[in-house]
Amino acid sequence: MFTNKDQFSNAAKANFESQLAAVTELTNKAFTSVAQLVELNVNAAKTSFEQSTAAAQQLLAAKDPQEFFTLVTQNRPGAESVLEYTRNLGSIASAAQAEFTKAAEAQIAETTRKVTALVDDVTKNAPAGSENAIALLKTAISNANAGYEQLTKTAKQASETLEVNIGKAARQFTQAAEKTTGRAKK
Repeated sequence: MFTNKDQFSNAAKANFESQLAAVTELTNKAFTSVAQLVELNVNAAKTSFEQSTAAAQQLLAAKDPQEFFTLVTQNRPGAESVLEYTRNLGSIASAAQAEFTKAAEAQIAETTRKVTALVDDVTKNAPAGSENAIALLKTAISNANAGYEQLTKTAKQASETLEVNIGKAARQFTQAAEKTTGRAKK
């Protein structure tokens, strides 16, 4: 089907370089997301340690059992800290997902463009009688593109649903924490 071996070789080389660039870009984005996650966890651990230390010092300074038990009920782990951690984690995950989707869409669009250009070029040089094979190839490419578009729509819907559910869970957690904190103060 290819009239020029260099044509195929150049297309394969360009595709390989494009794939390598995409993998490099996605790897860099993954490292950035992991670094953000590590920073979030280190900060959460540091904050938790500082809060625990402060609470322990307050408990040790209690002058009588009544004051001690009052401090115990007041120094519950901060629901706000957990909620903030959850929000930050969701934000990191959402940003990473958006970056991966954007990079994947760009890569697929570029690959589709190159494949279409190659098929068009090959079509111009195709021998007589190969029209059916070319039509079949174009149909296969068209079907693959339609499948990708459907997959992309489904992935976006799933991502949006996940974000909505995380938001709902965070609100429910906040309400429950506020109720618990309100009862503890009474």
